[in-house]
Amino acid sequence: MIKRISLLTRKAHLTHDEFVRHWLHVHGPLARLVPGIRRYVQSHIKGESVRADIPAAEMEIDGIAELWYDSVEEMKHSSATPEAQALYADGALIIGRIKTFVIEEKVIIE
Repeated sequence: MIKRISLLTRKAHLTHDEFVRHWLHVHGPLARLVPGIRRYVQSHIKGESVRADIPAAEMEIDGIAELWYDSVEEMKHSSATPEAQALYADGALIIGRIKTFVIEEKVIIE
């Protein structure tokens, strides 16, 4: 199983609440239409935790998107579909910056 995690920052003209509302109610349903996505989770940022002994990264994040696929090949195939292209076009309306990682999970505590 492969997971793609994206850190999302809203476009400057949107408030956090406007971003979250569109992401949940417009973007989320579009993701349901994309073939090959096994699971999709939106994590909406509600606050920040800071440690005194480790400096915080300088970045503003409005949400974290997690998408699961059976394999890297399936992820690539899924991303090329018209449904995924529609999802990406919608994302471009609300996402100002994005940083995406393709990861393989190693479960430490089940």
